[in-house]
Amino acid sequence: MDNILKYKDFIATVKYSDEDESFIGRIEGIDSVVSFEGQSVEELKSSFREAVESYLDFCKRKGIQETQKSYTGVFNVRINSDLHRRAAITAKQRGCTLNAFVKESIERRLEHPH
Repeated sequence: MDNILKYKDFIATVKYSDEDESFIGRIEGIDSVVSFEGQSVEELKSSFREAVESYLDFCKRKGIQETQKSYTGVFNVRINSDLHRRAAITAKQRGCTLNAFVKESIERRLEHPH
C-alpha cells in the first residue's frame, strides 16, 4: 500500500502505529488539522472518506469557500552545494534565472511523473 490516500481533491498521508496497532492518517494541503484512523486498510479508507466529508460539511457550515490551503508560490529548497552549482550554471547557459530553471524542471517532472 502506498502511504498516500486520495479522495475527491484531497490527499492524506498514512503511518502505522505499532503501539495502537492501527493506521493513522492526516489530510494534507488544508489549513486545519484533520486526522483519522483505522484498524484495517478498508477501515482506514472509509475513515478517510468520512473525514473529508466532515471537513467539507464543516467548511460549508462556517461559510469557508476555499477548502484547500493557499500556497504563496515561494518555498525554500535544500540541496547539496554541487547540485546547486550545476543548476545555476545550467540556468545561465540557457539564458534564464535559477528560479525559472527550477520552475521549468518541476513543471516538466509533473507533466511526466515517471
